[in-house]
Amino acid sequence: MRWAVQPGDTPLFGRERGCDEFEQEILRFTGASDVRASEDDDELIYVLGGSGTAEIGGERAELAAGTAVYVRRGTPWHVLDADELEILSVLVRDPLPDAQTHAVVGVDDVETGTATAGRQFRLLAPCASVTQFVGYIPVGRAPDHFHKYDEVVYVLEGEGALHIDGETAPLRAGSCVHLPARLVHCLENTGPGEMQVLGVFRPAGSPAEAYYPDGTKAVY
Repeated sequence: MRWAVQPGDTPLFGRERGCDEFEQEILRFTGASDVRASEDDDELIYVLGGSGTAEIGGERAELAAGTAVYVRRGTPWHVLDADELEILSVLVRDPLPDAQTHAVVGVDDVETGTATAGRQFRLLAPCASVTQFVGYIPVGRAPDHFHKYDEVVYVLEGEGALHIDGETAPLRAGSCVHLPARLVHCLENTGPGEMQVLGVFRPAGSPAEAYYPDGTKAVY
């Protein structure tokens, strides 16, 4: 299935895999890094594991699992020190103008919202072009649906399956998914525990906005 990448497969979603809006990449650091900056793309990062300290736009930030960071294009950042720091980076192509240069948010510091089929989410680092969030999916399968936004998803925890047009791909921690706008799909949590996913989508909005295949708005 061309909509899913399994753990260990490279590259992740980007232009090489038909995803023009984003570029996903896993970054790993064991010490100080070179300066990282893009003159063209915004960058959303999320700490998957380990810890460290970074300098972002001239300010120091502590990085630990669950830390989310927005970095506006043209804003330099680099890791000052790291202990097995692992980060998921998502570059945002052709971003909108934004007054803020960067933002740092901890997933445990934000409130939880509700989406369809008992699913919940937490919005992370704010960005004018996209929405970054962690989604919490209970065991079970929601109805097939689509979104009006283009999205890349990374599975943080749990096991499940992606269902699209009669095809099914297994999902587990480290699996990546690309969901183009209006693609009818379903993410199923096969259990036994909660599934957690990290999503980035554009245009920015609410993760709770979804539509059934006939175009009616999903309720929750």
